[in-house]
Amino acid sequence: MTLNRILSACALALLAPLAAAQQQLSIATGGTGGTYYPLGGGIAELINKHIPGYKAVAEVTGASVENMGLVARRDSDVAFALADTVYQAYAGTGRFDGRKLPVRAIGSVYPNAVQIVTMADSGIKSLQDLKGKRVSVGAPGSGTEVNAKALLEANGISYDDMTTQRLNFNETADALRDGQIDAGFWSVGPPTSSILNLATTHEIALISLSDEEVANARKADPVFAPYTLRAGLYDKVDEPVKTIGIPNVLVVNAEMSDDLAHAITKVIFEKTDELIAIHPAANDTTVEFSLGSTPIPLHPGAARFYTEAGHTVPDNLKP
Repeated sequence: MTLNRILSACALALLAPLAAAQQQLSIATGGTGGTYYPLGGGIAELINKHIPGYKAVAEVTGASVENMGLVARRDSDVAFALADTVYQAYAGTGRFDGRKLPVRAIGSVYPNAVQIVTMADSGIKSLQDLKGKRVSVGAPGSGTEVNAKALLEANGISYDDMTTQRLNFNETADALRDGQIDAGFWSVGPPTSSILNLATTHEIALISLSDEEVANARKADPVFAPYTLRAGLYDKVDEPVKTIGIPNVLVVNAEMSDDLAHAITKVIFEKTDELIAIHPAANDTTVEFSLGSTPIPLHPGAARFYTEAGHTVPDNLKP
């Protein structure tokens, strides 16, 4: 063996343990037609680029409810979920009745908007018009379905009043396009690709909620907040649409190391410009939004970042 080959072999032998030591992180997101997946991919890029020793990948999942189980079982390391689902998992209420999961927050990263989409010629003008119609309420176990059910029931509408289907975002858009359903729910950061794509080929309409319907939803679930989808957000939707918004939370297992949780929190809030370049929802990724809307206590490593950055962690978020 020549000297060069010996040196090359030695170099590879030295590098091999380093490569093997690189820890893999799984980020649980949602369907490819929503915001979780591209934003999760962006966070994975930040981790790969800025946190030595770790390689992260975004995984397609059924979204919020499923993601809480994935993190609790450590099948995923980081997960996106809607604030109401996160609180239920932490407190052992709602879909997690009697089962408190060991989850803690990195922080809230952006708000979702409940978007109820129909075709412009469907005749559906209000929430009450959904009665008797074929409606997709979101993928099974998703935050969209949790939000849709809460909004409907708060306003006197049950699944029995409609023909419901549980479809993910892309499936809902396809079913609307093909005339298989009359309306569909999205709970996602606007604008979202599956609605954008549908609006480029078909004239859509978004259902606006009344002030009373928003108030009813907030009474049923205080996590909800008034939210207005701006005019022109989607093609030919020329008027603002009143709806409700829900914070999206980045969650980890309570047993994650403090240093790793600190590093993930730090890179997200110090490299936000890189996330914005991937998806505009990250325009809302600020420390102020996070500390004002996160529904469960922070992971100690995350809390350390906020404190070191000069911010006061509210008592309800302290580990």
